[in-house]
Amino acid sequence: MYHGLWTSVIVTESLRILMSGLIDYAGLFPPAALDMRTTVANWAAYRAGERAWMLGRLVVPVARLGEFEQAMLGAPPPTGPDAEIWRITALGGDTLDADIERIFRFNQRHAGEGEGPGVAVIDALELKAVTSTQIDKAMHAIPEQLEPFFEIPVTGDLRGLVAAMAGTGARAKVRTGGVTPAAFPSTVELARFLSACAAAEVPFKATAGLHHPVRGSFPLTYEPGCASATMFGFFNVFLAAAFMVTGRAEAGEVAGILEESNARAFAFDDGGVTWRDLRLDTARLSRVRESFAVSFGSCSFEEPVADLEKLGLL
Repeated sequence: MYHGLWTSVIVTESLRILMSGLIDYAGLFPPAALDMRTTVANWAAYRAGERAWMLGRLVVPVARLGEFEQAMLGAPPPTGPDAEIWRITALGGDTLDADIERIFRFNQRHAGEGEGPGVAVIDALELKAVTSTQIDKAMHAIPEQLEPFFEIPVTGDLRGLVAAMAGTGARAKVRTGGVTPAAFPSTVELARFLSACAAAEVPFKATAGLHHPVRGSFPLTYEPGCASATMFGFFNVFLAAAFMVTGRAEAGEVAGILEESNARAFAFDDGGVTWRDLRLDTARLSRVRESFAVSFGSCSFEEPVADLEKLGLL
């Protein structure tokens, strides 16, 4: 568990823009696979720490909301005039209407919709979809209070799936890793996903396999002696998206950003961020983060922070 021992350096404006709210904490999921009480205790500690500005939402399956509510009793959200309500993204199952009803009841109890101050709110819902019909049907059921994310496969032609989200307020979700090598998309597949989202003006989030800033070979789990695999870094994915959607990078350059393994090829300062010969100013980067490149889910918050510290960026 985090104990608030991190030290600080001056964070450049471009790095702060890139990392603000970027990490959705998913401690319940592999390879960490923490129990609920530990996950909630970690979240509470992270939210109270000096790196809280990098946190987005806490990821909780709808099926485990009752367990989550019990764990909240042992690690209550902060209260007071300056306290920020906990924002939750819920992972839906196979019964959408029932899931929405459970979310509605949870928000009635905890989001300040009834008596007392709000302490936690589910304001996003994540679902899997393999057809555009599934997306259309779900969008008719999901209330406007929930921000919908649809995890879609990156194999095959995904343009129809992304097109089904265009103009609806829906957001795409891409799986960028897992606990087996087969769970990681290729550079071509990931670039195609980013391109489809950019063309349709559909924001996206990523999930899994992005514990480190820059591409490299890392262990697949926390088990001693486990296998390793080549993983994308969050700099790779989110800066590739930023340079692509702003027209600063051609297709070949996007692939180069996704495959960059030298952390020093990325340079951050108060005016913008640079990858080799390409430059993106902070104003454009800010717009990308606000409207396109949303967040990534990670079962570890400490690993990304530790790597940024090692690079001298935090």
